[in-house]
Formats: sequence, structure tokens, C-alpha cells
Amino acid sequence: MRTSTKLEELDLYVWEGKADIVDRVARCMASFDVEVIRADDIAISPERTAVRPSLAIISVSVIDSGALILRDWQAAHGMPVVWVGAAPRDHDPSMYPSEYSHVLPLDFTCAELRGMISKLVLQLRAHSAQTLESSALVANSECMQALLHEVDTFADCDTSVLVHGETGVGKERIAQLLHEKHSRYGLGPFVAVNCGAIPDGLFESLFFGHSKGSFTGAVVAHKGYFEQADGGTLFLDEIGDLPLYQQVKLLRVLEDSAVTRIGSAAPVKLDFRLVAATNRHLPQLVKDGTFRADLYYRLAVIELKIPSLEERGAVDKIAIFKAFIASVVGTERLAELPDIPYWLADAVADTYFPGNVRELRNLAERIGVTVRQVGAWDAARLQRLLALARSTQPVPAEIAAEVLVDRSKWDMAERNRVIAALDANGWRRQDTAQHLGISRKVLWEKMRKYQIFDEEPETRESE
Repeated sequence: MRTSTKLEELDLYVWEGKADIVDRVARCMASFDVEVIRADDIAISPERTAVRPSLAIISVSVIDSGALILRDWQAAHGMPVVWVGAAPRDHDPSMYPSEYSHVLPLDFTCAELRGMISKLVLQLRAHSAQTLESSALVANSECMQALLHEVDTFADCDTSVLVHGETGVGKERIAQLLHEKHSRYGLGPFVAVNCGAIPDGLFESLFFGHSKGSFTGAVVAHKGYFEQADGGTLFLDEIGDLPLYQQVKLLRVLEDSAVTRIGSAAPVKLDFRLVAATNRHLPQLVKDGTFRADLYYRLAVIELKIPSLEERGAVDKIAIFKAFIASVVGTERLAELPDIPYWLADAVADTYFPGNVRELRNLAERIGVTVRQVGAWDAARLQRLLALARSTQPVPAEIAAEVLVDRSKWDMAERNRVIAALDANGWRRQDTAQHLGISRKVLWEKMRKYQIFDEEPETRESE
């Protein structure tokens, strides 16, 4: 049977303990480019795992011997684990992670092993794509450059930060930058919580944690979000959606720098940095009485505003679109194709995305998958996708008028950027196109669109 998942250049580290599974794994994976490594008595090279995708297959007998604590092991090696055991086990949090779901029976078949590994390889690739996406932050526009300057200025402060921005602009990414650039908290965990998705009745348990036996079903102690973020950053997205009674409890923790688990009387001292984000106007919520003024002032020691995609303009739109396309199609496959057509780049630049970067990413994924499968920039197919994207996001008349005003602003900014690049390169088209990171044909289209005329084209082209 043909499989769509390619198991190429994969390392499988096997801890067999008292189980005899290394040879069985090797036989099952013999037809693939997979290296099976007996790992009971070796040290794993971080350099190797950074280059090659790696998975671990561990017998539960290793846990019985007390030789391995999963959390410490994963912190050091950072690879997914497939557990092999004769019988199901309770989810002991000291051994198993919360996502304990990759389990094979001791008498696993080759088909079961391959299926499990294929699933995990797909997850590894998806995680790599997300990591690439999150690490590549496009900031060519002046407003984004100004925002990143603010991030650099305040990243190493210990005070709370409130991030404003429309839905889909990347508030969590800015929070991650603030975390990564902090000299002390950046070494700790980054815990992200969507306050708009907290189920009713579970706020205390999720945020404060609980002690073992504190209520029916509390079979083990649980650290809440506050404790999980100790030594790092707690990111509270959609903070404006917290009801008033939860706001009071959050404020108390911030004031005391301590938390008390449900079912316990002993407070736990905490040291974390809080970054909150919202797409709502908190001062107006304070006036309306739905958000506490004292909590607002505690959160908004430093305030950062993320510009919308329309405010960032065509230069960022196109660059973000190209980055997403490259992540979906793949850099090697993309190199075999012609440059992205100028009409497609212009169409993306002229499209209004109410969902900002998130919505642009969805469009880029649909286009990228089509290009990858077809192997060409199929104009008819791609124009249908563009038309569908525009038709599913109608723009109200009053918003459309604002968009036209904003678009005229960033059109002028883009025109000035092209002229500045032409001046810097002596109006030589090829050099200017390379300077802007576009093709010569796209440059010509931009000059036509923005009515940029060269009085001496032949002379300057020959210089």
C-alpha cells in the first residue's frame, strides 16, 4: 500500500529497558531511510537532533527502573516519545506529559509502529513550519519598524505590558519577542492563555491550580497557569473578555506575587512577567464599568499598538504572502518555478483582509497548496481563489471608505519607497529590483502603477 508520508532521514532512539524491542523496530523500519539507535547507554548529540528529525521509542520498564524522568529528559532532548508497554497505565504527571497519547502495545505490529511514526513525523513537520513562520517576522514598513524599536526598548523591563491590536495582527508573536529578548524571564517558560476560551467554573482550577484530593477527580496535584509561568512570561490574550469577578482574582495575584492552590492554605510565591493583549478599547470598557480601572492601570504600565495589515501597506502584505507561500510550497520546489506573477502580488496588495495576517496566511496556504500540487502558477485557478477570498469577506461601506483613505496613504509610501530605491541604485532597473527583492518585471509594473517616469531610460539603463 502506498503511503503519502515519507519517512526520510529520521533518527529513532530506542530505550528498551527490559523489553526486547530494538531489533523489532529495526526490522519494521528496514525499508525506510531511518536510523534505529539503541539509546540505553549513549549520550544524544544535540547537534545531530538539531539537523535531523528525531523520535524516541521508550519502554515503560525504563520508568520502572527509575532511570528516566520524562520532563527532565524532554527538556534536554526535545523530541516526541512513543511509549511501549504491556498494559495501560495511570497518567502520573511526574512521568507522563499532559499530552500522553503516543502509546504502542508491547506486541505492536510493524503496521502499528509505522502508522504511529508517520503521524508523529507529520506533527514534527507541522511544528517546524510553525516555528519557521513565528521566527520570520516581516517588518519592512515604517510602522512595524517603529513597533520593533519599541519592543527592543522595553523588552528587558520587568513591568507588565499591554498589547493592542485587531484580530489576527500577531499579538502573541510580539509577546513572544518581548519574552525572548528578556535577559532573565526569557530563560523561563512562555505560557499563553486565551482568556476568551476559559470554560465557566474552571477559572480557579486552571489559573490557581489545585491540591491532590481537593475535589472529586483531583487525583493528583496540578499547577495552574500562574505557577506554570513562574520564572518566565504569562501571556493573557483577549484580556478584555475576562468577567469582573475573575479580574479581581487576577489583580490579587499581581498585587501579592503569590498564588494559593485550591484545597491548600499555603501560598506559593511567584516571579513572572505579565503580557496582556486585547482587540478591545479597555479605557472605554473601564468607563462602561465592565473592566476594573485598577487592573487596567496595573496591566498598562507599557502599551504597544500593533498596526493592522492595511496600515502596514503593500510592501509588508506582499512580503508576508511570499513568506507563507515559501513555507507551504517549499523553498526547493519554489526555486523550480518562475517568480510569483506580478498580477498575483498586486492582487494580494489590493485585497482587504479584515482578519489581518491570519486571514492572509489562510489565503496563502490555499494558493500554496494549489501551486505545489499543480506545479505552476495556474492563473485561472488562482484567480478563482482570490475571487472566493474577496467574496467571503464583504467590506461594509463605511469601512471600505476608511480602507480607501488608508490605502492611498500606503500607496504613496510604497511609491516613495520605489523612488528612493531607484535613486539609490542610479535608476538601474535590475539593481533596483534586486535591492527591493522583486523581479525586474514587477518593478516595471510598480513604476507603471505609481506613475514613476524615468526621463532618460536608455541612458541610465546603459550606465
